[in-house]
Amino acid sequence: MSASAYINDDAEEGILDIHSPQLADFVKHEKKAADIEVFDVQSLEKDVPVTPPDVAKLPPAPAKSAKKSTPLWVLWVIWYNTYRRFFTVVFVANFIGIGFAIAGKWPYAARYPGALVLGNLNVAILVRNEIFGRCLYLFVSTFFAKWTPLWFRLACTSTLQHLGGIHSGCAISGVAWIVLMVVHQFRTKYMFNDSILVFGVITSVMLFITLCAGLPWVRNTHHNVFELNHRFFGWTSLCMTWVYTIATNAYDTADGKFDHVGRYVVQQQAFWYTVGMSIFIVLPWICTRHVDVDVELPSPKVAVLRFERGMQQGLLARISRSAVKEYHAFGIISEGTHAKHHYLICGVQGDFTKGLVNDPPRKIWTRELKFAGVSNTSTLYKRGIRICTGTGLGAALSTCIQSPYWYLIWIGSDQEKTFGPTISGLIHRHIGPERLLLWDSKVRGGRPPTMKILKEVYDQWEAEVVFITSNYVGNFEIQHGCKEAGIPAFGTLWDYVGDSRILLLMELRSMCFFSKFCVWMRRTPDLTRIFCLNRYAFFFF
Repeated sequence: MSASAYINDDAEEGILDIHSPQLADFVKHEKKAADIEVFDVQSLEKDVPVTPPDVAKLPPAPAKSAKKSTPLWVLWVIWYNTYRRFFTVVFVANFIGIGFAIAGKWPYAARYPGALVLGNLNVAILVRNEIFGRCLYLFVSTFFAKWTPLWFRLACTSTLQHLGGIHSGCAISGVAWIVLMVVHQFRTKYMFNDSILVFGVITSVMLFITLCAGLPWVRNTHHNVFELNHRFFGWTSLCMTWVYTIATNAYDTADGKFDHVGRYVVQQQAFWYTVGMSIFIVLPWICTRHVDVDVELPSPKVAVLRFERGMQQGLLARISRSAVKEYHAFGIISEGTHAKHHYLICGVQGDFTKGLVNDPPRKIWTRELKFAGVSNTSTLYKRGIRICTGTGLGAALSTCIQSPYWYLIWIGSDQEKTFGPTISGLIHRHIGPERLLLWDSKVRGGRPPTMKILKEVYDQWEAEVVFITSNYVGNFEIQHGCKEAGIPAFGTLWDYVGDSRILLLMELRSMCFFSKFCVWMRRTPDLTRIFCLNRYAFFFF
């Protein structure tokens, strides 16, 4: 595979060639001493050439090895990750509950359907709340760092990284419950006012559109469509939920009037679930500010944004030219909370990042409270490796700057010219050559033997975990290689078009399954039903 297949854009087209002492043996086996020049890692200054002038020719690129197929068990383990396991548990649990409700075997669901709708939606919103996320990361990093067994720390990282599975599962389940609730109201429409039925349909439609806007293929191929629809239809759904909740609880089916107002409505579960949902949605937006920004343009391919105040490692920032739309997330680079500034590396890939280069802003919208990424859990581990390609350095560099126990491998092309002296200076002021390996595909003429280097560094550095920030191809190859080699690794989360098709197939098959399940529930004796559910629940969970 060519080097260009390994990177996101021109700014990530390759990769820097600086050899680390940990790789001395590897270099020795790869090439003879006469064939290679080693140069000092601190030589990236403006007036000092990166390549020594006495190097007659560049060392040849590593020979391409035959493409190796990934074992099926590795593909399955990585595909059915913690995200999908969370989704499966939430999805199956809720739809079993829906089956019981349809069969008339769950009185609570018949009496409080709104609580089940809003309970699921509350959890879906809560796990995506940035403040709640920061609290979870802080709790785990404070109480479980370094002393707990490695398997437990890896489980903590995996859980925090894949909370989106709970978000998706609860969101789909919440929509399913409200559809069931509205269908039941239409079946007994003689008991309800027409306005309740109308608002029930409108709320269901708004939630369904919000759900569809968040499907993986929409997020990947039409990001702005996803963001605008998911956000604004979500806000509309919240408003409709308030109207529907108050109208449903205020209406007295006995006399057909809206008699239950004031204290009665406030005492209902659904009311307080709606209050909680509103708070979870509003809180992050309270932190939104219009702040000053300095934009450095080291090349037409990259914009480096500088903001006031330092940050802890492992955080990401959302920025936008508008207060309420088109927010984009970038990894934060900072020397620590004591620093005067923090930086974002924005590679030119879409309209937003092109605008940063063509029309650099003086002010930009951002949320002052940053959200945590998987790198924030680096404090859990005694030693680790951060491998990244191109602009993925933005999410990786702070971890290696702020901790002497993390090794940086950066794969890119012509780094100093592309990313500028600010980023190069941060690297070489804070990361010594003993824990730094940069590979330049422009100098080496191709991509590195990534897994061979990674295994060597992993053993020499005595690392416990590897964090990967790359594009789809790079993430796929490294993560699968690490899994096959038994190296704990966490990579960038990617949505796949195929996943949405699988999800749609699951939903269609589940509809058929639960229709048969409800018929079976009505016809089967109680003892047989209880025995079967207890036996097969273990299979699902």
